[in-house]
Amino acid sequence: MTDLLLRDALLLDVRTGDYRETDLRCSEGRIAETGQRLRAPDGVRVLELAGAVVLPGLIDAHVHVTAATADLSGIASWSPSYVAAHSARIMGAMLDRGFTTVRDMCGADYGLADAQAEGLIRGPRLAFCGKALSQTGGHGDQRGRGDHLADDHPCRPGLGRVVDGVDAVRAAARDELRKGAHHIKVHASGGVTSPTDRIDSAQFSAEELRAVVEEAQAANRYVAAHAYTARAVNRALEYGIRSIEHGNLIDDHSVELFKDHEAFLVPTLVTYWALKQEGGDHGLTESSRRKVDDVLDAGLGGLERAARGGVQLVYGTDLLGGMHRHQSREFSIRREVQQPIDIIQAATVNAAELLGMAGEIGTLDVGAHADLIVLDGNPLADIGMLAERGHLTHVVQAGTIVARRGDGVII
Repeated sequence: MTDLLLRDALLLDVRTGDYRETDLRCSEGRIAETGQRLRAPDGVRVLELAGAVVLPGLIDAHVHVTAATADLSGIASWSPSYVAAHSARIMGAMLDRGFTTVRDMCGADYGLADAQAEGLIRGPRLAFCGKALSQTGGHGDQRGRGDHLADDHPCRPGLGRVVDGVDAVRAAARDELRKGAHHIKVHASGGVTSPTDRIDSAQFSAEELRAVVEEAQAANRYVAAHAYTARAVNRALEYGIRSIEHGNLIDDHSVELFKDHEAFLVPTLVTYWALKQEGGDHGLTESSRRKVDDVLDAGLGGLERAARGGVQLVYGTDLLGGMHRHQSREFSIRREVQQPIDIIQAATVNAAELLGMAGEIGTLDVGAHADLIVLDGNPLADIGMLAERGHLTHVVQAGTIVARRGDGVII
């Protein structure tokens, strides 16, 4: 591991929105020190930035690195090794966009996380949940009406597992935790890509949701819930869910519950834009395309309501198939209702807090992981710099430059 010194950088404190002109030294994968005119020990690589802006490495808290197609039911028939090969490509591209940590929201497992940590594949640090839990006929049940048997073999690729009843839900949660899950995901409402449910359905009983939360808390983990409508969101929050994914149709009571329970909202607005524009080109079925409009128009309204009410917001994208390339576009979509510093916080310190890694990632504080990005302009003046191609000049992960403009891979 090579040490690195960034000379003459403009560091953004993402908590306050203030800039500081300083040097920054990375050692042993961590930020070792900051200060004026730091000495470069022998063997340290020096990167002269001439006042370029430095941010913490970005965090996307809602990805599916195994989703190489929008036809999620089809993935279950793929070879696991074929899925892994696609995932390696998807993860590498995420790193090139400046995302040094991602939270996978079902599909990825300990194998991909271990491979990334050991340097076998390049990509962001991976927090995974394994397979999401779904009731029969829920968002994670990919069977059509004429399909009767579900194959939930643990080695079969796929994003979810179907479980019904408190005992089955407990066993499934314990099994994912046994395999190292950083969090548990449940489907608490209908969704776009599922074939047999309605967007406005509420899924799992109160007893089942409480059982999952109890199992996660016993393991010092938390539960995230896919949910769209206020009814589904509110009951999930009342039963102890820590993060709500999507939440397009929340109401004012939802905002109160988020604050009362110190929970997080992870909107994923870019995926609806992408599904509407090109979902069919990447495997989205016709029945799923018809559902997109149910949540597309409400997305910005839900985000605005949450932001105005002081909900803890986190950056997420939820893209599938060839639409992963739009990952950074979420920055430009959110600027319609949020200030640049708020969006940056969603992709750094807020996301780190949700992942249980506050002080470790999403910050340029001494002692944190040396994950950072370098920009050729000021994102507080134009957040579009994080969404448009060409402004990202360097990506640093664990103190090593892993991508740079001119290599043909930087956005």
